[in-house]
Amino acid sequence: MNTNEVLRHFLAALAYRLQKAIRGAPEKYWAFEPGQGVRTPRQIVRHINGVLNYGLAVLRTRALDPWIHLEDLDWKGEVERIHATLEALDAELARRGDLPDGLLLRLLQGPLADAMTHVGQLATLRRLAGSPVRGENFIKARIRAGQLGPDQPARTKRRLRI
Repeated sequence: MNTNEVLRHFLAALAYRLQKAIRGAPEKYWAFEPGQGVRTPRQIVRHINGVLNYGLAVLRTRALDPWIHLEDLDWKGEVERIHATLEALDAELARRGDLPDGLLLRLLQGPLADAMTHVGQLATLRRLAGSPVRGENFIKARIRAGQLGPDQPARTKRRLRI
């Protein structure tokens, strides 16, 4: 498996976990304010868009400081934009050969790890907002590279065979 395939699988895992964290969230969740100086779920989704679009710009330009401006959208628009950006990142990785190690590692340690961290925050905020997400053993999840839209598969209960 080449490095781009690993990153493409990571993107699919990010899409899967994002949808798990937000699927069925009540409308009031998006404006939930957990405390002073803590982002609301809507603000976190907006931030995820920022870091993913930054990663896409780095991948396309190889510049480590591209300027990115995104218009502010409602939470539904922000979620749609995340999935569109994940698809654009995936397409970029699919069409290239292996990335240089330095670029690969910078993408992983920066925007991709940041986005995954924030998806975890969304799940935590669901619990704090009184609408917890059911736990899951993610090693059993049906995640496939290229599967990046909002229509992620439901939680699996079957035994894993490798």
